[in-house]
Amino acid sequence: MTAGSKHVDGTRQWLRGLEVFAGPLPEFDPAQAPADPVRLFLGWLVEAVADGVRDPHAMTLSTVDDAGDPDARVLILKAVDESGWQFAGHAFSPKGGQLACHPRAALTFYWPEHGRQVRIRGSVTPGSAEDNAADFLGRSPTARAEALLGRQSQYLTDPAERDHALRKSLALIEREPSLVDSAWTLYTLAPAEVEFWQAAQSRVHTRLRYERTGTGWERLQLWS
Repeated sequence: MTAGSKHVDGTRQWLRGLEVFAGPLPEFDPAQAPADPVRLFLGWLVEAVADGVRDPHAMTLSTVDDAGDPDARVLILKAVDESGWQFAGHAFSPKGGQLACHPRAALTFYWPEHGRQVRIRGSVTPGSAEDNAADFLGRSPTARAEALLGRQSQYLTDPAERDHALRKSLALIEREPSLVDSAWTLYTLAPAEVEFWQAAQSRVHTRLRYERTGTGWERLQLWS
């Protein structure tokens, strides 16, 4: 056996030994779930906030690029209502370009202390100029200054150059506090399906999927 294979075997055993779903975990009865997935999502989110789950509004946004390769990153939820789940980003960023070409995406929330995750898939549409501007102006000055640079995910060869550009951008915002980056976009993911997953220590997990129909939502339980 090579040194590399010994290391892999050791990692496998180490990972299998890590405790997961230690509990106590909340109960979830799909029969008592509301007809609308937004109501259930907000209920779970409120519980996560109340119990001190860290960054409960953080979520993974998954998209695909021109070659069909998947991409994912963690963002912050901006809002959720009957129209869908909202997040924001620069139109010229990788995610903005991917959404322009393939305006469909998936969101994943995970609250480990509760053993819960929510998975959402659907179409994505950009917001109006007014909504985009309102979201941009609601960001911190540093966040606005960085967005105005329009350099997200580009190669950084000199951190000093970035710091100098950021200082200039901050100075611009101080002179023009109402300045808005026209490429900043508030996106809304309109869900076609929403799945709620509740872990159990027995590993017989509970899964409930909402699937959109022509008249509303259908609730379906899934095998764990």
